[in-house]
Amino acid sequence: MRVFDCANFQRNSCYPMGCNRFYLLKATMNPWILAIRPRTLPAAIGPLLVGNTLALGLESFSITIAIASMICALLLQIAVNLANDYFDFKSGVDTEERLGPVRVTQSGLIAPARVKAAMIASLLAALAVGSYLIWHGGAPIAVLAAASILGALCYSGGPYPLASHGLGEVAAFVFFGLVAVVGSFYLQSGFASMDAWILGAAIGLFNAAIMLVNNTRDIRTDTRAGKRTLAVRIGEAQSRVLYQALVYLPFGLIIGSFLMGLLPGWPVLLSGLSLVIARRLSREFSETSGGALNPLLGRTARLTLVFSVLFSVGLLIPAQA
Repeated sequence: MRVFDCANFQRNSCYPMGCNRFYLLKATMNPWILAIRPRTLPAAIGPLLVGNTLALGLESFSITIAIASMICALLLQIAVNLANDYFDFKSGVDTEERLGPVRVTQSGLIAPARVKAAMIASLLAALAVGSYLIWHGGAPIAVLAAASILGALCYSGGPYPLASHGLGEVAAFVFFGLVAVVGSFYLQSGFASMDAWILGAAIGLFNAAIMLVNNTRDIRTDTRAGKRTLAVRIGEAQSRVLYQALVYLPFGLIIGSFLMGLLPGWPVLLSGLSLVIARRLSREFSETSGGALNPLLGRTARLTLVFSVLFSVGLLIPAQA
């Protein structure tokens, strides 16, 4: 394993220069924290929170199922992050020129074999928890579980890496939007409701925006490495336009659904408050490029969580209130 490169860490750090020493110490002491990328985890929690809260009033609701589904989603997100770290290093995408937060494999903090082992362990743990969910939900959940594990492996690896073929945002929309919300609701109810599909699409758009921030930041280095992400294909200017669409469309979707009588008022009203965050992020994204986009990764993920929490709180308010 290579010696950790302090200069490389500081050059690629997403944190202010005055904080680099603190985060360098944190990085060298807790490399696995860097590896699992905690800032991305709200993207996994938000949709499961909404899907389970939608089913909260049903007699079939199970807190055990709710907790198990959230654990499974978190493990899959961690597996995706580890796979991305490992496969991007092995394929030569991650180099010392990368602008994103430090990658543990590329920087030498953790040996590639250990990152790969952790990825496999995360997938096996997700499968273990998922086995209980499959037992409870039957064949439809088994199909979703298999697709989710395959998606985690194929995002950066395999013969056709999704991220390298412009499908990273689509994968985020499908797996951390539609599959997460509809799947968690189905586990509780035994059916897929229209409101679950609507919320799955809305949250999926937010999570696709997270992926777009990452890929827009890396346009230059991905182009050199031959990684044809969506941002590389459409260019930086169009990526900025697409980001605005991804963070604004969810609000249009839920407001339109409310006007059509498909969603109740309180959740739409409360979650609409997060539009303030979306507007701020949209403005900053349009004015920022390169490594300066790093903070927007975590903040876009937090937008997903804030929207999800506010919508879930709204679901708890009686309709006549």
